[in-house]
Amino acid sequence: MSRIVVDADRCVGHGRCYTLAPDVFDADDVGHCVVLTEEVSDESELQAKIGEQNCPEQAISLTH
Repeated sequence: MSRIVVDADRCVGHGRCYTLAPDVFDADDVGHCVVLTEEVSDESELQAKIGEQNCPEQAISLTH
């Protein structure tokens, strides 16, 4: 199982994470990333990786 951490200071709200991985990420009122669950199940890990890899600011970290 992996953990997701979002650096809120780096996120500017492009929305790629929650568009590409809606089971893992969502948006707050201004469009910044919100993690739906810090611990990612095996079923959602691919989505979490896609969100991490597509963040232009590299604000998302996925650890094992």
